[in-house]
Amino acid sequence: MKLNKNIETILGCEKEYTDADIVIFGAPFDSTASYRPGTRFASKTMRSESYNMETYSPYLELDLEEDTAVFDAGELDLSLGNTPKTLETIYDFSKKLLEDKKLPFMIGGEHLVTYGSVKAVAEKYPDLHIIHFDAHADLRDEFLGTPFSHATVLHRCHDLLGDGRIFQFAIRSGEKAELNWGKKHVFTHMFDFANLDKIIKELENKPIYFTVDLDVLDPAVFPGTGTPEAGGVSFNELRLAMQAVAKLNIVGTDMVELSPPCDLSGMSTTVALKLLREYLLALSHKNKK
Repeated sequence: MKLNKNIETILGCEKEYTDADIVIFGAPFDSTASYRPGTRFASKTMRSESYNMETYSPYLELDLEEDTAVFDAGELDLSLGNTPKTLETIYDFSKKLLEDKKLPFMIGGEHLVTYGSVKAVAEKYPDLHIIHFDAHADLRDEFLGTPFSHATVLHRCHDLLGDGRIFQFAIRSGEKAELNWGKKHVFTHMFDFANLDKIIKELENKPIYFTVDLDVLDPAVFPGTGTPEAGGVSFNELRLAMQAVAKLNIVGTDMVELSPPCDLSGMSTTVALKLLREYLLALSHKNKK
């Protein structure tokens, strides 16, 4: 597997692979998107737009260039019409990063891409737990005739992990049957991040995969997503929640569902980049302590 230095990187994510603690990679896949496609363009757009972003965070008083060790591996070469092959490619790449003692950080893409990375991480960490921020529960057993969809991804992750290992926050959309199923098998906190501190304490010594579907944000803040849902959280609420989760033992992570074509102003990409900066700094600062 080739790991050449990427020509265009996210600003501040330019360390050599051998020196990096965290490896960012794009998963440009949106073949099961049920409403508006376009998430395949997320990480590529974030790279080009990142050069309008400061590397310094006044929130954390840290700098991406000085205070992180992040390698940007570029885009995975995914088979857009072949879902099983796409998930296999993501799995293989995530597994390679774990073998090299790197933290896999995937930028989607639709939310189904999470399954490929979680599968690899769960093999290395059998006691894996998932923290999931999203507008949607993503707990359907099948959607539009397929068990592998962005609407089923957390149910498929449950197949890997079992009961009591998935913790969802700020959910505000789902069909009655899937939400009722979720009450029996996962922890779901609706609408906001209340109780997050309690869950963080409970999971303090567990390996965590943290997945952030950016449509958890209110569409007034973040319209550039495939399935927007009114009533979401604010930028600062999400920023602080992500920084809180970053204190845990994060062994795999992703940000998904930015769809740049759905926001011609480009502001959604700007929001995603700023969240990425704050989260990377929080992860890296914890690792340096």
